Amino acid sequence: MPDVIPVDSVGIITPQIAQFETPLVLSCGQTLLSYQLVYETYGTLNTSASNAILICHALSGDHHAAGYHDMSDKKPGWWDSAIGPGKTIDTNKFFVIALNNLGGCCGSTGPSSINPDTGERWEATFPMVTVEDWVVSQARLADLLGIQTFAAIVGGSLGGMQALEWSIRYPDRLKSAVLVASAPKLSTQNIAFNEVARQSIRRDPEFFDGNYLNNETIPTNGLGLARMLGHITYLSDDALGAKFGRQMRHADYQYNYDIDFEVESYLRYQGEAFTKRFDANTYMLMTKALDYFDPAAKADNNLAKVLSQVTCEFLLVSFTTDWRFAPERSEEIVNALVKSGKPVSYAKIEASEGHDAFLFPIPRYMAVLNAFLTRIANNLTTESK
Repeated sequence: MPDVIPVDSVGIITPQIAQFETPLVLSCGQTLLSYQLVYETYGTLNTSASNAILICHALSGDHHAAGYHDMSDKKPGWWDSAIGPGKTIDTNKFFVIALNNLGGCCGSTGPSSINPDTGERWEATFPMVTVEDWVVSQARLADLLGIQTFAAIVGGSLGGMQALEWSIRYPDRLKSAVLVASAPKLSTQNIAFNEVARQSIRRDPEFFDGNYLNNETIPTNGLGLARMLGHITYLSDDALGAKFGRQMRHADYQYNYDIDFEVESYLRYQGEAFTKRFDANTYMLMTKALDYFDPAAKADNNLAKVLSQVTCEFLLVSFTTDWRFAPERSEEIVNALVKSGKPVSYAKIEASEGHDAFLFPIPRYMAVLNAFLTRIANNLTTESK
């Protein structure tokens, strides 16, 4: 952490816990009798509770989106570049909420939590959760915080799918939705990548059919491989080439299976670091939630028909080198919104970072998002007069 907290930082943040005792019936048919969600807030909720923004995280994200937890933190929250006083998501104007989704491993009820019925960790017995389940639980959190309508719901990647589901399920509870590097459903290729990642975890001998914690072990090899695979798909060929090229660790080939190229070292580091902060069962759950999301499936695959019921306005952003969630996938949503007569803005941003571009403060990307949210904030000011 810097010696002095930047003036545009939300500062030291303490996560909060919301406990729910009302049973939650999940899409899979099972019921959670009680559960908790961990969340953070930045900024101040206005008297009419109309200036709230919900940040929905992606697959490996969590509730810590901005600021620091203590002075020893080496880096701030995962979207600190965008959230703070005077930043794109301006906490001088908005009350921002970021949570760890149900099934997560950062404090919200999930596989590594204790099952109150057994006194042991849920592990493999934790029920499947979906994007729809997350949105229902998020709506309950909003109720607890006294928020009936969000000024905006914002998400990148899997987070964008949550924002889309919000617009469909609770059309009267949000004024705007921001979907960044997202899609209306996963492509076959993406489902295939997720299955390879899950199989790498399941085939680790330390996985124990998902009951590894109760066996006092962790499937680090499988989870690390899953992360390595995922990380490759989040970056573009240009980004990897620019960062590493064919740079060697040694003067010549070692003619063995140890590290020859710097990119190999990078991927191994990413995989190892991930196993220290993320739970394998949660990774399995999150990838399945991605696979299952398909709001048009029950409407003869007619996305425009599904979106005919939405009432908010939309901003969609894609990135030119994102091949995991290519611009064409965002444009499917844009075209469906246009066909159903809904207000939508769209920007395709030139960026070399691939899918991970949604996490970076790319100037044009930030300018587009800032212009959209500034208009939302101005509308709130006008409505309050």
